[in-house]
Amino acid sequence: MPGEPSASVAAALRRERERAGLSLTELAARAGLAESTLATMEAGTGDPSMETLWAIGTALGVPLSRLVEPAADDLRVIRAGQGPRVRSERADFTGTLLSAGTARVRRDIYLIELEPGAIREADGHTPHSVEHVVVAAGRLRVGPESEVVELGPGDYATFPGDLPHRYEALVPGTFAVLVMEHP
Repeated sequence: MPGEPSASVAAALRRERERAGLSLTELAARAGLAESTLATMEAGTGDPSMETLWAIGTALGVPLSRLVEPAADDLRVIRAGQGPRVRSERADFTGTLLSAGTARVRRDIYLIELEPGAIREADGHTPHSVEHVVVAAGRLRVGPESEVVELGPGDYATFPGDLPHRYEALVPGTFAVLVMEHP
């Protein structure tokens, strides 16, 4: 499928793990994953879920985008249905990274696609992160577990990304733009 992140994830995972000075065994323990899972991902043959990538990013102290963003060009166009797509293993939820922040600008932009059914429940991300969501189509229930709100097309919400939170599509074909800020 276009936009599968296996090759870029493999290179980024190795780069970030080595930058942190961790062995596969150490990173696996910190992320709560099997060492074989990480080895498969570093070999570029794994199909990591969003939950797995978040766990690795949290263990490394980096945003998920640093693990899936391909090398940058001066002009970058991502056509609909393309780009590095990461699926949730717990819900019909797909995130496509549109733009990652830099060392100076720590924000990532995703297009997220959701279908009714299972709820995408996210653990808290890096400390002091903030999520901004604008619904483009459909209806979405989103926010921290203690304060979930319902949004429709054009509605915007922001909430702390370092607390457990959820995304739930209420109608088929729901999609939104998610901007994540990282300190």
